[in-house]
Amino acid sequence: MSDVQQLLTSLQFTDSAFPSGFYTMSHGLEAFSQARLVSRDGVQPLLADLLLHSVGPGDATALAAAHRAAANDDVELVQEVDQRLFASKLNTELRTVSVRSGHQLVDLGAELIEHPLLTEYAERVRLRSTPGCQPVVTAVVYAANGVATREAVASDLFAFCASFVGAALRLRLTDHRHAQGILRNTAGVIEQATEAALERDLADLGGCAPMADVMSAQHERAEARLFAS
Repeated sequence: MSDVQQLLTSLQFTDSAFPSGFYTMSHGLEAFSQARLVSRDGVQPLLADLLLHSVGPGDATALAAAHRAAANDDVELVQEVDQRLFASKLNTELRTVSVRSGHQLVDLGAELIEHPLLTEYAERVRLRSTPGCQPVVTAVVYAANGVATREAVASDLFAFCASFVGAALRLRLTDHRHAQGILRNTAGVIEQATEAALERDLADLGGCAPMADVMSAQHERAEARLFAS
């Protein structure tokens, strides 16, 4: 694929209008807000911490590993990455939303794109042979479109950030102008998390963000919830 086609693929699959289910997630932000542990000025630092210590070592690392496996037509390794990522998610809520979003993406991706490995992986997800976590599905979809590994990881991390900031808007922790400032100021962190994910071995998959895990566990049992995570 040409550079322009790769860019357009990334833009399509990271667009907030793409029906991946990201709009239903706050990625833990709602729980932090309910506990009054984050303010307007704390949204960007919290996002940066999640990128560097949770999403980067976990989802982004899995995406990079799965993308390399998919590019080599190694569906068995893709499945191993998928299972490792699923096992690394400590809370039911985190596992549920990742799989739900992944299933939506693989269904639509297999419909839009004709590619043997994507077809095989989609069938394994349908048969529940593999969990179908969103980052791994994203890796397979991007690999099937010829998008390079670095661009695939960075694009998915940006999609996470855009979703996080969108949740902050709905939780009234920011406004539209401030939200764009958050995204701009987080660009360097996305790059840092991307490079770290590309260098990390599969054996090192998994983040360490205890407070985020606690907030997620509390969110599972919250009496009122606007978001699925």
